[in-house]
Amino acid sequence: MDEVTGAQLIAEALKSQNVEYMFGIVGVPIIEVAMAAQAAGIKYVGMRNEQAIYFSRPAVCLVVSGPGLIHALGGMANANMNCWPVIVIGGSSDRNQETTGAFQEFPQVEACRLYSKFSARPSSLEMIPAVVEKAVRSSIYGRPGATYIDIAGDMVNAKIDRASVRFVSCCPAPPVSQADSREITQAVRLLRAAQRPLIIIGKGAAYARAEKEVRELVEVTGIPFLPTPMGKGVLSDDHPNCVAAARSRALLQADVIVLLGARLNWILHFGFPPRFSPHVKIIQVDLCAEELSNNVRAASALLGDIGAVVRQLLETVRSWRFPSDSQWWLTLKEKMTANAQISKSLALQSTLPMNYYTAFHHISELLPKDCIIVSEGANTMDIGRTMLLNYLPRHRLDAGTFGTMGVGPGFAIAAAVLEQTQKSAQRVVCIEGDSAFGFSGMEVETMCRYKLPIIIIVINNNGIYSGVDPETWKEMEKMGDMTTIAPPVTLLPEARYEQVMSAFGGRGYLVRTVEELRSALQESLDNTQMPSLLNVLIDPASDRKQQSHFILRSSSCC
Repeated sequence: MDEVTGAQLIAEALKSQNVEYMFGIVGVPIIEVAMAAQAAGIKYVGMRNEQAIYFSRPAVCLVVSGPGLIHALGGMANANMNCWPVIVIGGSSDRNQETTGAFQEFPQVEACRLYSKFSARPSSLEMIPAVVEKAVRSSIYGRPGATYIDIAGDMVNAKIDRASVRFVSCCPAPPVSQADSREITQAVRLLRAAQRPLIIIGKGAAYARAEKEVRELVEVTGIPFLPTPMGKGVLSDDHPNCVAAARSRALLQADVIVLLGARLNWILHFGFPPRFSPHVKIIQVDLCAEELSNNVRAASALLGDIGAVVRQLLETVRSWRFPSDSQWWLTLKEKMTANAQISKSLALQSTLPMNYYTAFHHISELLPKDCIIVSEGANTMDIGRTMLLNYLPRHRLDAGTFGTMGVGPGFAIAAAVLEQTQKSAQRVVCIEGDSAFGFSGMEVETMCRYKLPIIIIVINNNGIYSGVDPETWKEMEKMGDMTTIAPPVTLLPEARYEQVMSAFGGRGYLVRTVEELRSALQESLDNTQMPSLLNVLIDPASDRKQQSHFILRSSSCC
């Protein structure tokens, strides 16, 4: 009789579904699952924080029962909100101890249903491969998202005759669907009649790997485009049709907008006035029917795969081109030039401490065009998005739709593991606000343990949004109890974050000047053997340039 354990069945089922990576924090009762995964040829990366696991966007996340699973629910919610396919496996208490107050007992399957597309526990060892296949299929079919598999502790090491197991073959790739031809005709009619057309490229276009089709649509029609934060790079930010530098003007005055895998949520101001024209017509392309006409009724709703739908549009629209000498293009170019001059004047300031724009200007001059940029924070992410260009699709990761802080190190680790495996030589640069770094900063140990040459740049302004300088801090300390005096947004001035990296064997740099910044970053780029952290001290009072519209602080998370 050929016997196999539950842990082996899980690992073999994952391998049969072409899972390559598992990220996790092991403990009772799932240690053997991680070991079986490695034996099956799956790469296992041990993390330091359950939340950081999910932010890695791995194929599989492995967590322990009870508090471990609860701690990871935020990561599941983040993955689900961002439409990322994640398969979560959690250990749980033994089946014969349910309702008895077992160690770390918790209704995990029920809890995870709120944050996932599919949540289940295999009813028996025989059913493990079938449940794994359904979890994988559910995570990638339709709108991608998180799924959860619960494994009772007594199932991990239990054995069964292999002949009794219900094995399932690898699920095929999701089917590709096209839009209704009548809606395509309507969309093209709207575009041809537009006086101020605009294409908005969302992260859905990046996930769909539709960059070739989107590029052709933009270049055939001559329509200006605007990327959402993680839609950056589908077309290069330096493409002549990119009008990101005139974002507010483009959104406000466009009369026809093509949404390619972008949602009219808070990131795009819901499509509402005063940020959008009340008369704007929306052509919406999305693979999720429930998303169509959310907040603003779509004048043309194109349900289907983005690449396939854009090809349909191209077949009908090829004979038409929006004139490059139109008043619309003139308006946008004038606004882009004016905004660029303001940013440039801020970037070239020589005062110390540096401001955001100066730091990002010099960082952008040294970063390779094919690097993967991970970014999180408030002003750090918001300003960095405008100053750091992306040239390739799927090369930018940030706090996303859920505006989740603590994502940076996990994202960076996952990206670096992939680049290391593929031997692509592309660098991963993780740009963190000092507050954001505090959420998952201990993951620098993970980076050092696996010798991942990630470059972390902490933009340190001594606070959340803004802080105070060391002298002001000392004066406040003289005034009495800091819990009643220190502004809630302040952090310890000039905290030595670079020493955290140095403590684990990486390279740490304290940066105060432009010369130190350029030198430290170049040294870090030249070093491909270990991670580095640049602690860049900037003016605590540094802020964004003045905006055309009042923007809530929450918008800095987009």
